Amino acid sequence: MSEPYEAPSSVEAGAAEAGAAESPDRGPADSLADEALVAGVCAGRVELFEVLVRRHNPRLFRVARAILRDEGEAEDVVQDAYVRAFGALHQFEGRSSFATYLTRIAQHEAFARLRRRARTVPYDDAAPPPAPPRRDRAGDGRPDHALLRDEAVARLERAVDALPAIYRVVFVLREVDDLSVAESAAALAVSEEVVRTRLRRARLLLRDLLGEGARDAFRFLRPRCDRILAGACARFRATSGTGPGLPFPPA
Repeated sequence: MSEPYEAPSSVEAGAAEAGAAESPDRGPADSLADEALVAGVCAGRVELFEVLVRRHNPRLFRVARAILRDEGEAEDVVQDAYVRAFGALHQFEGRSSFATYLTRIAQHEAFARLRRRARTVPYDDAAPPPAPPRRDRAGDGRPDHALLRDEAVARLERAVDALPAIYRVVFVLREVDDLSVAESAAALAVSEEVVRTRLRRARLLLRDLLGEGARDAFRFLRPRCDRILAGACARFRATSGTGPGLPFPPA
């Protein structure tokens, strides 16, 4: 990302597509490819930033959460990742997918935070994560089968948290976010064989807990998405702004 960015014709075409996002024959912005949205944001259509953030929030949060094992820190890392990514958006050359570009930045930010944390508090990746607050089943008011399912998902999440970080991230990308082996390898900058090996080892460790509930683990609900979007926008404004092509208005 160190070379100056020159918009190729495909990006210019993407900008035209983004400009027509709300016309009846183009459909809503949500239907646009990432490349068209990125081109639109670079061209000054700031509202498309929200579409990109909401589209990629779940994966970025789960990757950061898998590394840090802390939901609050994961949200913070994702916001920082958006600031870094969009602050240098004019340098995105499209050599990988935009999703891969964002995932790598979020992963880098999460591991950087782990290193900073280790300077002040010794970090033991094998130590169990903090236990989540217990539910009061008597006052929940939901059917017993829903409560049992939630408890099963919570047990799975704790089991995944107990995995070494390199296995946690691969498991989340493949089993929760349903990425292919090739997509996971690109996001992690490793070979496809490394992804297969790490996933196989993660599955062996989790063999007794894997099931249909796996994809319900680390659920990403609308309030969290709203918080991350609002936080990322606030950080852009606090850092003069905006970055090239991102003229965010005052809050």
